[in-house]
Amino acid sequence: MTREKLQNSRTKIKSVTNLSIAVNSLLCIAKFVIGMLAGSIALVADGVHSLSDMVTDFAVLLGSYFGAKKPDAEHPYGHGRIETFSALFVAAVLGIVGGLMIYTAGMKIGQSSTHNAAVDISNSVLAVAVLSVFSKELLYRITQKVAVKTHSSALYANAWHHRSDALSSIAVIVGFVSMRFGYVHGDQVAAIAVGLMIVMVSVKIIGGCLSEFTEKAVDSETMEQIKRIIDAEQQIRQYHNLRTRTVGREIFLDLHILVAPELNILQAHKISENLENALHEQIVQPVNITVHIEPDIPDQRK
Repeated sequence: MTREKLQNSRTKIKSVTNLSIAVNSLLCIAKFVIGMLAGSIALVADGVHSLSDMVTDFAVLLGSYFGAKKPDAEHPYGHGRIETFSALFVAAVLGIVGGLMIYTAGMKIGQSSTHNAAVDISNSVLAVAVLSVFSKELLYRITQKVAVKTHSSALYANAWHHRSDALSSIAVIVGFVSMRFGYVHGDQVAAIAVGLMIVMVSVKIIGGCLSEFTEKAVDSETMEQIKRIIDAEQQIRQYHNLRTRTVGREIFLDLHILVAPELNILQAHKISENLENALHEQIVQPVNITVHIEPDIPDQRK
């Protein structure tokens, strides 16, 4: 069940990431070509951002591939942490992109000279920037939806990388329009605002990755769902030592259950098996479950 869920989610991640690579490739070529022909440094820089999106796309593909590999002797709990490292890499790239946007924009504002000739930049720059905004925002929504379904932190980080590209294209549009109205620093001001938001998103994603590395339990909503599933098993008289942690897209869960002491081993095992099946069926994420069976006697109650 767990392997099947991992492979199904990997297929979804691969499909949406391949779509992302195709869109980023086209946008990157368009931004570089039009930017160079029209003399728009902002659009060329935006093309570099699209190129960085492709780098993170490949990081997500590699992370999901290796993260879904079967456990082995050296990694008995699987390879899910590779996906977390992939998310950390994407988040770091986001932070660098945001920081560079802020730095570059600030340096341009600090320059004393202005280039009023920029108002003659071709309308094709605006057209490409608008196309980028709509395509990357759509890609963000599609990717985020799959990220939520697959519980992939790497894909979630990549979704925000798509949105950051859309926002950087908005900075290009703001700069284009502001130049038309004679304000040459409009794109720089917009770029600083976008850069700050991108850095904040990067910090949030990195914080989530670090929480996973510190063996943080699943979120409260998932924990409540787990407790409801356990409570629904009528033959489980009590349970304790419920522990959870997340590794990549997988949940690792262990607990002790108390059952009637007069049951034989086969009957007690059946109760444990029913609980495991219920958890697998009702929890969307792949779940690795360890159940310790105890007799319901006063000494075992907690």
